[in-house]
Amino acid sequence: MKNLLLRAASSLAVLSACAVMAAPAYAQDEAPSVSYNVAVTNDYVWRGYSQSDENVAFQGGIDFAAGNFYAGTWASTVDFGDDTDAEWDFYAGVTGTAGVIDWDVAVTFYTYVNAPSGADYNFVEFKAAASHTIDKMTLGAAIHYSPDFYGADETATYVEVYGEYAFNDRFSLSGGLGRQTLDVGDDYNNWNLGLGVNLTEIVSLDVRYWDASVDGPLSDARLAATLGVAF
Repeated sequence: MKNLLLRAASSLAVLSACAVMAAPAYAQDEAPSVSYNVAVTNDYVWRGYSQSDENVAFQGGIDFAAGNFYAGTWASTVDFGDDTDAEWDFYAGVTGTAGVIDWDVAVTFYTYVNAPSGADYNFVEFKAAASHTIDKMTLGAAIHYSPDFYGADETATYVEVYGEYAFNDRFSLSGGLGRQTLDVGDDYNNWNLGLGVNLTEIVSLDVRYWDASVDGPLSDARLAATLGVAF
């Protein structure tokens, strides 16, 4: 597979710059809802790698929630150095609470618009996550597994721990540490730390530092700023 490590850095969610947080647990009696999000970022980074060749990326998504079930779709422009125009993800999951633990089980189908013929970038990834909130602090962990990573007929596992501290309704600090393991080798670690600011009730800004244990122009330390609108 051409440049597998570069391909090991695609993500879902407008919170890609803040991709450490698990999906919320919806109350059983909560009415079904649909929400929308759009964002622009100076660099689309996921698991330590730039997906936009260090250029601006435009993103957006739609989410549906009913009881403990959620589903949605999300897309972002990308630049892989070929004809691929965008990443387009589809996901669904179930959340719940067991004692003091909030859990989240989901599956995501990653697709790529106008990918070169024969590239076979599309793949499925399964996720299981658990978190616990104490006052203003949330701590959690997740494992992601793909049986056919980027169509390379190889399995891949990503394990992460993450946390967030909400200073108040406007400011929060969050970060994560993860390890990507690939059957083809080239395993690596990555980490991130960012400040989130709610500018208004629907507009937010996330400024995040990323780094990885791989030397390269797309995995070196970098800052990614994402301006998002959710409604």
